Amino acid sequence: DAALDLFVEKGFAATRAEEVAARAGVSKGTLFLYFQSKEELFKAVISENIAGRFTEWNAEFAAFDGSSADMLLYAMNMWWERIGATRASGITKLIISEAHNFPEVTAFYQTEVIQPGQALIRRILQRGVDRGEFAVDDMDHAVYSVIAAMVFLVMSKHAVGACVPADRPLDPKRYIESQAGIILNGLLVRGGK
Repeated sequence: DAALDLFVEKGFAATRAEEVAARAGVSKGTLFLYFQSKEELFKAVISENIAGRFTEWNAEFAAFDGSSADMLLYAMNMWWERIGATRASGITKLIISEAHNFPEVTAFYQTEVIQPGQALIRRILQRGVDRGEFAVDDMDHAVYSVIAAMVFLVMSKHAVGACVPADRPLDPKRYIESQAGIILNGLLVRGGK
């Protein structure tokens, strides 16, 4: 928890192990008994806060009874409630902003978060295709449409929020509903010109 707070507040590169130990109320030596390096500590933060949830999410979606459209909207909302609205969403911003400086951590995030996340979204979209609910021409890129919507929400929260006009604040629930609607229905009028 101390590491997550400091990484999100200061960034991965600027956070020192001594600060994490002090905030956690332990010595630096104690910290290094459990984590061999700051990179290993960050991997544990990723596992604890995001990667460790994929088993739960996959089981939840395996038992889902509604339509695939309902499942997609549910997935986006649950991701926001369980990750996006929490301090753990700062991990995504850190990876985006510091990935090129820490290839080992980036590779870990790719394997433990991005690949399982893409697989879960693909599973939802494929369910819709298999049931005749969705028409997906390019599954690989359709997955990115869902991811992009959620990444924008995180980046708005952690980085570009100052760019959102005060008279039109970004409401996460409304934004998710809007993005899901665009993904599911597109922008074209049906049966139109």
